[in-house]
Amino acid sequence: MQKDILNSADIKLIIDNFYAQVKQDKLIGFIFNDIAQVNWETHLPIMYDFWESTVLGTVEFKRNVMLPHLLLNEKIHLKPEFFERWMHLFTQTIDTFYAGVNAEKMKSRANNISAVMQYKISGEDSKRIL
Repeated sequence: MQKDILNSADIKLIIDNFYAQVKQDKLIGFIFNDIAQVNWETHLPIMYDFWESTVLGTVEFKRNVMLPHLLLNEKIHLKPEFFERWMHLFTQTIDTFYAGVNAEKMKSRANNISAVMQYKISGEDSKRIL
C-alpha cells in the first residue's frame, strides 16, 4: 500500500520524476527544452514551493502562475494535446509513488489549473491579463 503525500520531500520526489519525464517527452519536451529554455536549477525550486503550497499549505507562494504561460503561448500555441500530455505524465507520476487524500488533491488541483490555463489561453481573456 502506498503512502500519501505528507511533506516537502514527497513533493520534491514527484516534481523531480515528473520533469525528468517531461524533458524527454516526444510531444511536450521541446516546449520546455527549446521554446521556453527552462533553467531547471531555478524552475524546480519554484515548482516545489508551488505544489507544497497548493497541496500541503506549508509554503507561501505569491508568484503569478498564469503570466509565464501566457507569454509562452505567444511563442508557441499551447494546444489542448500538450495540456493532456502534461496531465497524463503528472497523474502517472503521482500514482506511481503515492495514494491518498493529498495525492488526489494534487491531481485535482493540477487538472483545475490546466483547465483554467487552457480557457485563458484560448480566449480573449488572455489579452486582458497581459
